[in-house]
Amino acid sequence: MPEANLELQNEVAALIVTALKLDISPEEIQADAPLYGEGLGLDSIDILEVALVVSKHFGFQLRADNADNISIFSSLASLTRHIAAHRTK
Repeated sequence: MPEANLELQNEVAALIVTALKLDISPEEIQADAPLYGEGLGLDSIDILEVALVVSKHFGFQLRADNADNISIFSSLASLTRHIAAHRTK
């Protein structure tokens, strides 16, 4: 992964930990581990909270009715790739 994306991935991990008040450090979130259910163990409410924080922080809308949400939120790496492609700030 290019260094810029690694920096973004670390920033996204920190946002997730802060927004959800998780008892882990951002570095403990594995890039390819599932965010939902198994893996990080987030539920649908957590995912909505992450979407809200990401939308505010990076300046684009993550919509609940997006058919791609399952793949977007499948892992930290996939969420980071989506943010890199759509961010406005």
